Amino acid sequence: PHIETVLGPGEMITSVVLPPPPSGRQIYRKVRDRASYEFALVSVAAVVSTDQGAISEARVAFGGVAHKPWRSIEAEAALISRPATMATYRAAAEAAMRDAVGQGHNDFKIELAKRTLCRTLAQAAQAS
Repeated sequence: PHIETVLGPGEMITSVVLPPPPSGRQIYRKVRDRASYEFALVSVAAVVSTDQGAISEARVAFGGVAHKPWRSIEAEAALISRPATMATYRAAAEAAMRDAVGQGHNDFKIELAKRTLCRTLAQAAQAS
């Protein structure tokens, strides 16, 4: 865990090439402690595209719950071709956090991440 990059001494990243974003509404939500306006307790980035009330495309990523941001393929799989409803969002949240293990002092982040994902997905789907 003390190594977060494969860059060697003297090496520098000069550019990053990203694929085009998927279609749909993009939403980012950051939940933070009142005392800190910089660091997220939990953050969720989501892109959702709907077609006739069903989710046709989705991307989900979390921040603040691990040592680096991570994409949840499990949440995305639970969303695709499902109705854009709170029950679907809850199922995606459960899938995303299925293997999550708290460390005592941060156990609350698991439930917070689930709720934040549900709220973010609802907002993204409503606007798409």
